[in-house]
Amino acid sequence: MAATLDEVADGRLILGLGTGWHEPEYAAFGYPFDHRAGRFEEALQIIIPLIRGERVSFDGRWHQVADAVLIPPPPRPARLPGRIPVLIAARGERVLRMVARHADAWNMAWFGLPNERSNGRLADLRAACEAEGRDPATIEVTVGLTVDTSTVESARPGAADALPPDADAIATAFDAWRDLGVGTVQMDLRPVEERTIEVLVQAREKHLGTG
Repeated sequence: MAATLDEVADGRLILGLGTGWHEPEYAAFGYPFDHRAGRFEEALQIIIPLIRGERVSFDGRWHQVADAVLIPPPPRPARLPGRIPVLIAARGERVLRMVARHADAWNMAWFGLPNERSNGRLADLRAACEAEGRDPATIEVTVGLTVDTSTVESARPGAADALPPDADAIATAFDAWRDLGVGTVQMDLRPVEERTIEVLVQAREKHLGTG
């Protein structure tokens, strides 16, 4: 599905992967909730080679494939040579080591402005890269930002220090994350309505110097 979507999207797909965390989602689809990190680590050893056009044989504890291949192979337009980039959302030493081993990009969430918690997460990524012998500069860092907290739900974690629905404040946050080397943000708007979307558009214009 990822390879097909990448072709439809003319090479713009970023494949986001993660262990998941919300047990009711697992129950809804009949997926086991135990050994999530172990299952995810095995899955990465199958998924990533496949989307890079390789044949894969793998005999793990939870996953097995025999000479699996995607036909036709995952295409990328000539103007965008390379492979489908893989983004992994992770925290914790074990899964961060998987990021360092396999990912093109890493996502951390949820935040408002950069703070001690985000600094700690970045330090954890650097440590994982050091352990895996990888230059952390080769991993794109992305961050999830929460705007407003008026619709906080127990099953939907957001930033404890969420940004207010104010264009100047959000633009300032965009600037701060950019200065840390973050090139992509994911926005969690609460609530999602015309007002908050308009504020987000205004903040983007201020950040880019077009508003």
